[in-house]
Amino acid sequence: FDLRPHLDSPLLLGQITVTQPGAVSSAVGGTVNIKCRTSHRVDESEDLSWYQQKDGKTPKMLIYNGVTQASGIPARFTGSGSNSDFTLTISGVQAEDAAIYYCQSYHYIINQGVFTQ
Repeated sequence: FDLRPHLDSPLLLGQITVTQPGAVSSAVGGTVNIKCRTSHRVDESEDLSWYQQKDGKTPKMLIYNGVTQASGIPARFTGSGSNSDFTLTISGVQAEDAAIYYCQSYHYIINQGVFTQ
């Protein structure tokens, strides 16, 4: 196995970035879409997760594998997308949904996992 083709990989150089928009707003009962774009595609064997953080507390995972709801997460939170473009949709927004939402990608290269920060 030749490592040389991977030595200039963005994963090894720390050049993977995840871009999200600024603040979004919605009335109670509305629908909001939060976008996430990664600079390096997320393959099927890798992962794209969404987290919710309230009041500086530990972030709570909402979605993993891009589309799968974590245990105990209300059905109004859904994930979609593939490759480099992903969306978290909150349908029937509730007041308690006010929070900071993060996406995080996980990539494999040379048998190592790399999380975006």
